[in-house]
Amino acid sequence: MNMPLHDKYFDQFRSLPDAAPDPALYKTLLESTMAIPWKIDWATMRFAYIGPQIGPLLGWSPESWISVEDWASRIHPEDRDNVVNFCVSQSVAGVDHEADYRALTKDKGYVWIRDVVHVVRNEAGEVESLIGFMFDISERKRIEHELFKMQKKLEALSFEDGLTGSANRRRFDERLRAEWRSACAAQQPLSLVLLDIDHFKQYNDLYGHVQGDECLVRVAAALKAGERQRDIVARYGGEEFALLLPETDEAEALAIAEQCRHAIEALQIRHDHSNCSKVVSVSVGVGTVIPPADGEPRHFCDAVDKLLYAAKQKGRNQVVATFLG
Repeated sequence: MNMPLHDKYFDQFRSLPDAAPDPALYKTLLESTMAIPWKIDWATMRFAYIGPQIGPLLGWSPESWISVEDWASRIHPEDRDNVVNFCVSQSVAGVDHEADYRALTKDKGYVWIRDVVHVVRNEAGEVESLIGFMFDISERKRIEHELFKMQKKLEALSFEDGLTGSANRRRFDERLRAEWRSACAAQQPLSLVLLDIDHFKQYNDLYGHVQGDECLVRVAAALKAGERQRDIVARYGGEEFALLLPETDEAEALAIAEQCRHAIEALQIRHDHSNCSKVVSVSVGVGTVIPPADGEPRHFCDAVDKLLYAAKQKGRNQVVATFLG
């Protein structure tokens, strides 16, 4: 198993003989490392030593590091309190520790530092000094940040419908479960709108799948245009979309559903093989519920799907809504 880099540095010094013939050996070894060695006298809280490597890295000369106040003042303000409080408390307790923080450079930039601290005690067990190494971990932090952004992007893609950019079914199911629990706990209404594009198979047969995909993209955009902060617009199936509306009562949900139906009609996407409209239209089912403690969200979806079916049975291009309990 590989030893952490900072442990290797400490072990270089622990392995040296107590009676080294040339004290300059220590100094040479300290100042030839990539890490920046330092020592603080506990009684005075002043630097007894800091490696010359600090100058090229941060721009502050070794002579300017006089006390712990200099160290603290050169920590990024957003990191300062947490890092100082943590390091002081660990040192007082006599515990070896390490901390990552942004160290300010003299030209007002910053460098990510990992400070590894060893607490030195005297024969009575009292803290005598602190010795440590500062490591430049800027590149590591940059890579971590890039990996984090990539992970977030992949997570977003895993919840997004690849064609329309709306939420996919997986995201919808996750949000439905969360909003169901929230509405149940607060006894607030939860509404669901299911929309199905009328005669979409005939549209695809007449105009082709490329134009069919474009139709889906435009319908999704029209639905998302009216999306409120907590709403979610999802592609529920092939040509079916769902709107999940938290804290939305029956009347408001019906109004939103009608707005969506009119917005899609307003796109004026020609549909010559529809028997309910000359342009692309939708049939809509709307259900509202105050979730009972023993209720299941899937039963709610099934009930709203039946309302959508009723809208189709009544001639399509219309909304059927009800309060489901």
